[in-house]
Amino acid sequence: MRLTVLVDNATLTDRYFLAEPGLSIYIEDGETRVLFDTGYSGILVENARKMGIDLLRVGEIVLSHGHLDHTWGLDALLRLHTEAIIEGRERVEPTFVAHPDAFLTRSCDGVGEIGCHLSVEELFRHGKVLLTAAPLWLTENLVFLGEIERRFPFEPAPSGGYIYTPDGIRDDTVPDDTALACRTEEGLVIVTGCSHAGICSIVEQAREVCGEDRVADVIGGFHLLDPPAEQIEGILDYFAKVRPAALHPCHCTGLAAKIALAKVADVRETGVGLHLEYG
Repeated sequence: MRLTVLVDNATLTDRYFLAEPGLSIYIEDGETRVLFDTGYSGILVENARKMGIDLLRVGEIVLSHGHLDHTWGLDALLRLHTEAIIEGRERVEPTFVAHPDAFLTRSCDGVGEIGCHLSVEELFRHGKVLLTAAPLWLTENLVFLGEIERRFPFEPAPSGGYIYTPDGIRDDTVPDDTALACRTEEGLVIVTGCSHAGICSIVEQAREVCGEDRVADVIGGFHLLDPPAEQIEGILDYFAKVRPAALHPCHCTGLAAKIALAKVADVRETGVGLHLEYG
C-alpha cells in the first residue's frame, strides 16, 4: 500500500505545493487507485499534476463525510474528467463511495451550506455512485469502514450544526463520518477524514472489521482542535493500550493535541507532499 497527501492545512518543508484547510489523500493498493476526499478548492488537481499523479486513472473516489473541506474539490475533479472526455483523452469512469447522508444539506453558525453542494443525481452524470452505511471492501485488503459505532463516552458527539433530511431538520452529529483501513504486513493503516465519530471509535471499528489488532499507522484529521481534558485523557489511555507504530495527525488536529499524543505514540510530521509506503 502506498499513499500520498495531496491536500492538507500545511505542506512539508521545501515541498512547493499548495495547502488549504482541507484534506485529500491518494492511495494505491496493488493496481487499485483510490482518492480519499477532495479538499476544499480544487488545489488537489495542481498538486497531483506536480507530483506526477494522474487523477484520471483513479477508480474510486471515497468521501469521509459531507463537509465542504472534504467535498468541494469535487468540482475541479469533475471539470478534469469533463475536459478529458471533450478532448478524447483516456480516463477511468470513477465510482463515488460514501455514506448515504454525505450529500444532505447542512448548515452551521448562519452559513447556509457547509455540506457537499453536489447532489447524488448530479454525481450520477459523471460516474457510478455507491452509498452504504455498511463496511465495503474496495480491494482484498482495503476497506471503507461505513458508519462508525460510537463506543467511547469520552468522545462527545458533534453539536451546533443542522442536517436537512427527507424527514425534517435535525441536529447534525455527522453520522456519515467514516474512514478507510488497509491490512498490511506491519498491521492496519487507518486513513481518517475529520474523525467526528471519534478517533478511538474509528480505530476500534477498523480493528474489528479487519480482524487485526495491530495498528501500523493512523493518518488524517483527529478532530482535536480544542478538546476538553477528559477527552484527551481518554484518547491517550486508549492509544497507550493499542500502541500504534506511528501516528500522522493532521488537518483538524491542533498542536497541543499532537504534543499530548506524542507522549504515548510516535507522532510524525504530515503535510502536502508526504509519501508513505507499507508492506
